Amino acid sequence: MFKVPEARCRLRGSTRIRVDTEILTMPDPQVHVVLGATGGIGSELCRRLADRGAQLVIGARSQEKLVALAASLGAEPFALDATRFDDVDRCVRHALERFGRLDGAVNCVGALLLKPAHMTTEAEYAATLAANLTSAFALVRSASRPLMEQGGGSIVLISSAAARTGFANHEAISAAKAGVIGLTLAAAASYAPKAVRVNCVAPGLTRTPLAERITSSEAALKASTALHPLGRIGEPADIAAAIEWLLDPAQSWVTGQVLGVDGGLGTIRSRS
Repeated sequence: MFKVPEARCRLRGSTRIRVDTEILTMPDPQVHVVLGATGGIGSELCRRLADRGAQLVIGARSQEKLVALAASLGAEPFALDATRFDDVDRCVRHALERFGRLDGAVNCVGALLLKPAHMTTEAEYAATLAANLTSAFALVRSASRPLMEQGGGSIVLISSAAARTGFANHEAISAAKAGVIGLTLAAAASYAPKAVRVNCVAPGLTRTPLAERITSSEAALKASTALHPLGRIGEPADIAAAIEWLLDPAQSWVTGQVLGVDGGLGTIRSRS
């Protein structure tokens, strides 16, 4: 950091600082809403964005975890149920009221159900779709309007390698995550004329609390690792880095993409 003794004047989208006879134009911090912020991927993403100076409104159900994370990052906490349209509307509105604009929105909300269809209850199926697909739709619905009105921005959703490759016992989660891909493509087409970019990442198995049932079992972890051609499962930083890249205004020509961040799981089979 550095201090400039001269006065500052605010411009739309930038801060102009006069130093002697030179004028330095510095971009204003990006403003992002991140839902599912307290999860493994969400918290890593928030830390990366905060390190870059972004202003964050972070949302999650667990108020205790949310407040702690927000305090560590200097972010704005917003407790909500991301499957409820009204809650997500209020979260986006809070970001606009607090910071005056919105540059990006990310949905990291999710739930993992590993059961074959014949063993899945109606309640389990509904909960899986709500956590993974309804939350994504709710964010697109809420964030797209202010992004259009201000002339563009980025929305990033999370799908899964299981949406494009058949894995046993993944029926409900695969259906939900395939829906996220369909949502991404349709929304990207709808909002492209207004420079709003919509993309998603499709991870393989990632070492998060959500996947702890698999990663905590030595046998299950070994079998899962063997499925990934690069020879390891993902870390939250792998996924967060891809989301951060898609949020960056420098990627202004990237929309409607499903970015596989999966160690090759979804597309290739290497020799053993």
